Amino acid sequence: MADGIEFRAVGKRFPGGAQAVRDFSLTIPAQQTTVLVGSSGSGKTTLLRMINRMVEPTSGAILIDDVDIRARSAVALRRSIGYVMQNSGLLPHLTVQDNIATVPVLTGTPRRAARSQARELMHTVGLDEALATRYPNQLSGGQQQRVGVARGLAADPNILLMDEPFGAVDPIVRDELQQELLRIQREVCKTIVFVTHDIDEAFLLGDQVVILEEQAQIAQRGTPDEIIEAPASDFVSSFIGAVHGRRALSLRETPHGTVVVDGRGRTQGSLVDDQPVAM
Repeated sequence: MADGIEFRAVGKRFPGGAQAVRDFSLTIPAQQTTVLVGSSGSGKTTLLRMINRMVEPTSGAILIDDVDIRARSAVALRRSIGYVMQNSGLLPHLTVQDNIATVPVLTGTPRRAARSQARELMHTVGLDEALATRYPNQLSGGQQQRVGVARGLAADPNILLMDEPFGAVDPIVRDELQQELLRIQREVCKTIVFVTHDIDEAFLLGDQVVILEEQAQIAQRGTPDEIIEAPASDFVSSFIGAVHGRRALSLRETPHGTVVVDGRGRTQGSLVDDQPVAM
């Protein structure tokens, strides 16, 4: 299983609109999680949707394992790539198991076998099999997103695209889903392209993090450690909170000992034997 992805000088201008992506080049390693992070309008979702040809580039090329994606039919390409979106995108008239089984059935798997596989995937994403015959409106938001992840994995794709999949759930559920995704990736080792506007989520989930400015211009790319330790510009420093945010750490003496404070003066941890300890 390989399926690395390469963008070569890709551009996108929508009819009658401004340039959304300009001369974007990036290599996405196989079997790792690459996170595209940026503010609204930075082009990150457009980039993601170009990988499965839901959006067609106006210039440049996108390759999967050195093969131009335009060599395949758009429908066949989409069915071979998992896709998880915000608000899950589940079909309201189908049960949980049939939502998960949608793509396998479309690609020829017998319905009974697809449903059996769907129930196995429910375990993979941490869902009780008792929910298999329920409908989306009978589930919580977090459960719906887990079903969405299971549906994205159902055809056993090498590539999984995730477009702000946890953005619509509350912080506690979001944390649970993030940890679940980390666990799943350790088990299945997919090539994941994840889009978010949340830099903390990007640093938690990403093997490679790509910070985008307008028109999908790359401000910096690297591992979370590389970016935090050496921001490439004032824009990156501000975006990741290295100047006045939670990552601008310093020490403060208190009557109870030395504590670590962030750029806003909020206590983040204490020192025990000269080692920082999170609070």
